[in-house]
Amino acid sequence: MTTTLEPALSVRQVLGLERVLAGEPEVVAGAGQLDRAVRWVHVAEAADVGVMLSGGEMVLTTGVLLAGDEEAQAEYIRSLHRAEAAAVVLGLGRAFPSPPDVMRRAAERCGLPMVVLHRPFPFAELTEEVQSRLVRRKFAAVSLSEAVRTALTGLITSGAPLQLLLDEVASHSACPVVVTNLAHRVLATSGERSAVDDVLRDWERISRQAGGSEGDGWIRAELGGRGERWGRIVLCGYRGDTATGRLLADRGAEALVLHRMLGGSVHTWEEQSAQSLLTDLVSGVVPARQLLPRARAAGLPVNRRTFVPLAVRDGDPAELDRVLRLLGLPGLVAQLADDATAVLLSLARDQDAEALAAHFALRLRTETGEGRTVVAAAEALGNWDDVPTGLREALHVAAAVADTPAGQELPVLVHLRDVRLRGLVRLLRDDPHVQAFAERELDGLLCGAEGDAELLPVLRTYLATGRNKSRTAQLHHVSRPALYRRLEAIQTRLGLDLDDFEQAASVHIALLAHDAQQGR
Repeated sequence: MTTTLEPALSVRQVLGLERVLAGEPEVVAGAGQLDRAVRWVHVAEAADVGVMLSGGEMVLTTGVLLAGDEEAQAEYIRSLHRAEAAAVVLGLGRAFPSPPDVMRRAAERCGLPMVVLHRPFPFAELTEEVQSRLVRRKFAAVSLSEAVRTALTGLITSGAPLQLLLDEVASHSACPVVVTNLAHRVLATSGERSAVDDVLRDWERISRQAGGSEGDGWIRAELGGRGERWGRIVLCGYRGDTATGRLLADRGAEALVLHRMLGGSVHTWEEQSAQSLLTDLVSGVVPARQLLPRARAAGLPVNRRTFVPLAVRDGDPAELDRVLRLLGLPGLVAQLADDATAVLLSLARDQDAEALAAHFALRLRTETGEGRTVVAAAEALGNWDDVPTGLREALHVAAAVADTPAGQELPVLVHLRDVRLRGLVRLLRDDPHVQAFAERELDGLLCGAEGDAELLPVLRTYLATGRNKSRTAQLHHVSRPALYRRLEAIQTRLGLDLDDFEQAASVHIALLAHDAQQGR
């Protein structure tokens, strides 16, 4: 079901109405602005009509009070422009038998559509036609808003999960609907599967470029309350008019905030996202290759990675996820059955997968205080397509280990890394305050031009080497003058002084948070 309101009338659409065509309209100025929305139609002969307008009006006039006064004619057009009128329609007749050049030139300079009617035309017919259409649209908007709100409220009060709420919004919008946190990590999606996959395939890039505007049908609404934002709902590629899309996004946002207040949380949504993905992987119903965009958008690094499927019998997903974050290991955790929790690690190919898996298992045993906590692991995999088989293997091993007799020492799959600041930032990487801080501090580089891609690695190296310019230049194989130019560009983009310790420390923490959120 696609829900859309009758689009707001544009100047072009008004000129195409049958009643208007009878007046033989001719656009004599501002032809490039005919898609302006017409909020109202106003018939006025007053020379100072601009002071009576509030913007978006199409003004109809015969110009009887302007005839013979070229300065008044030019000022009339300028006043309409200042009042942000949608267009001016001049009925030719005794006052102006032909289009007045002064008004036409002034309108062209202002970019104000100016239309003349070559045949006598009853203005009342036009106002009646347009006003009735606009009034019908306003009533339709109220009706749609209440219908969507009622449907979503009914789902919430019945205890429906997040997915059903998104499905309801997607059924009205007929486009992919995505919920993200402030770091653009996807928490939930809805819509036609193929369309959603197309959106998620390059989510990191397109969400930053299009997600902040309403161009190309990308419409978003903020999620939050009590002065704190913690996420967004995005309609991706909505094909109806912007006003309808914004209404649907706003109603969806209201419902999601209410859903959270009544028992949900951002972390719960993240767990649901991971559970859905891992369940689909284990079941094999959906080919692994088709699930790759969802994994990437959920924050799991997937390019040139080694995947380590793990499973813990009677494991607490929240505890396993906490240990993963403490160790800085990228991965997804989900309880797939009443007695088994799956973990999918994603490691760089130059990391020792076996040692890291063993380290995770040892830390989990230490944190839980359970001497018999065992992490079952499948063989490390270099191919994403093999992950479903690996997960099923790990779950099978976990079930077999559960039958080990009491008293028999169980191995774990070695030493705790020094987490320090990097570990703390990784631990807090999903906190909305940290996400907002990282986005704000690094905005000048994250949203920079394509040619700025080399600046972020330079900044990372420069801060990691303790602001050692010689070492940074050496590691990036550039001359000192070339490095100085790049550091100057970084400081310009970010609006800071890297020689100032506090500013450098602030952007260093933001960069650590950004890298942690991206699974670097």
